[in-house]
This record gives sequence, structure tokens and C-alpha cells, in this order.
Amino acid sequence: MYFCAQLTNTIKKMMENIDPNLKQNQIQIELSDEIAQGIYANLAVIAHSSSEFILDFIRIVPGLPKAKVQSRIILTPDNAKRLMFALQDNIRKYDEMSKSGGHNPSFGDFLPPFGGVPGQA
Repeated sequence: MYFCAQLTNTIKKMMENIDPNLKQNQIQIELSDEIAQGIYANLAVIAHSSSEFILDFIRIVPGLPKAKVQSRIILTPDNAKRLMFALQDNIRKYDEMSKSGGHNPSFGDFLPPFGGVPGQA
């Protein structure tokens, strides 16, 4: 729920900086309790056509031969670009906040274990 409170505060701050004439066109965003819980995924597969981007969020469980798509989001190219810029901005803010510095991860650092990686107790 911390994320939801943080998102709400961010939206409130953004709305304070909007021209009062534009505030009349506000969109009320509703977040149900079920959606607020979120869905865990540890892999995203992205595909595109000339008119849309498709993001499949998948949960891979080590040792199981199948992985289930948990959610599919379909975006226009313009909205996919907006998402990319928003993610870049949030990652930059996260890095500044956490002072992670040092290690710049590569794509390979984020690949989940494919195949039957045995667990250890």
C-alpha cells in the first residue's frame, strides 16, 4: 500500500502545478482493492506491430516447465513511448534515492532462471 500512497501524493503534487483552467478537465482515477493488490511477475515479453505494443507479464517458477502470462497490456506506440520515459524517470529517481551508484546492470542480470534450478534449504 506504500506505493499507492506514494502514487497518490505524486499525483496531488502534479495537480497543484497545473493551470487552474486545465483542472476542470481532470480525470478521476479509481483503483479497486483487488487491482491495488497487484500481480507478481518476474518476466516481461514485449512484441510490437505497426500499430501496437504488447507487453506480457509472466510469472516463472523454477522447476516448472510452464510459465503463465499473468497480465497482457496493449499500448499504442505513442503510449509505449510515454511508458518508457516514465519508467526511465522513475528509475533515475530511484537510483538517486537509493544512492545505488556503482553497478550498472545489464540485460543478462535480469533474466530469471530457466529450467529446473534446484532449490536449497
